[in-house]
Amino acid sequence: MTTVRHLIRNKGRVWTFAPEEPALRALKLMAEKKIGAVLIMEAEKVVGIFSERDFARAAAVNPSLSPNTPLQELMTHEVYYVSPDQTVDECMALMTARHIRHLPVVEEHQLVSVISIGDVVKSVLAEKESDIKGLEDYIWVNLI
Repeated sequence: MTTVRHLIRNKGRVWTFAPEEPALRALKLMAEKKIGAVLIMEAEKVVGIFSERDFARAAAVNPSLSPNTPLQELMTHEVYYVSPDQTVDECMALMTARHIRHLPVVEEHQLVSVISIGDVVKSVLAEKESDIKGLEDYIWVNLI
């Protein structure tokens, strides 16, 4: 079973912002880096997560929403975490149950990475493809 540690071994930097920074700054970085969310941190502690969806939902309710609105007003405050030793299946279950797309990865009270639903789905698909290949090989060997 694949663990989060395996998923994050080649992940890049974790992008973070302070709560008072404007949403536009985070949105520009997310577009530039092709990422879907950033973490909001205060004194080395995660206090929220901000995604493109957070901004889109707020703008749908308030069409005159300023792109300079502070992240703390738009971010999701309830953040769920995983550890590097948790399985990808556990992450998928948590993401599905909580309707979330990003999970910060914390080890010994330190932020080490962030995984997305895309990371999890790719891993699950790769594992399933490997299982299928193994079964196909088994079938072919036993038919000959």
